[in-house]
Amino acid sequence: LAELGSSWLVAPADVTTAAARTATFGRAAPLLIDIGVGDGRASVAWAAERPDADLVAIELHRPGIVKLLRALDADDRTNARVLEADALEVLDGLEPGSVESIRVLFPDPWPKRRHVHRRLVDRRFVTTAAELLRPGGELLLATDWEDYAEHMVSMVATDRRLEPDHPLQRPGRPVTAYEQRGLDAGRPIRDLRYRRTGGDGATSSG
Repeated sequence: LAELGSSWLVAPADVTTAAARTATFGRAAPLLIDIGVGDGRASVAWAAERPDADLVAIELHRPGIVKLLRALDADDRTNARVLEADALEVLDGLEPGSVESIRVLFPDPWPKRRHVHRRLVDRRFVTTAAELLRPGGELLLATDWEDYAEHMVSMVATDRRLEPDHPLQRPGRPVTAYEQRGLDAGRPIRDLRYRRTGGDGATSSG
């Protein structure tokens, strides 16, 4: 953190407005939001895959941040920045329609019924994502817990602005550490993709 943080760590105020992002990245570019970074490889790969875009990776777990900083340093990646912050607080500060893609890979599944309310992907998250995504923008989700996958599907279905566009094959990202744990345990991986429509309709009653 001491050696590499100055190159990639930023504060929420550095990325929440278009003007701030231009100052931070030195350009105006599409915005990618990566929530939860794992061992960092998937975040770096996404930034490398989209050199035309700027990626903001949000993480609270310091070991994950350290791994990502090392990965960014090894790749000398310039179009990525890292936020040590609560994801929902960061999303709440962004401008509507300002985000190209929001991705959440293998969030904590909170599998026990009494903990389901702690899951990141809920109605509030979905509504916020729909507000932030530009028309045609993507919400990308992945989990190795079938119950959470069905929960995600049901939550996203409450907002008519997000249409399912699920991939037929696994996206070409690196296998994350959490994904590998699921594979080792024999759990199927579910990748979900949604696109933001051009409509303004918010929620459905379903």
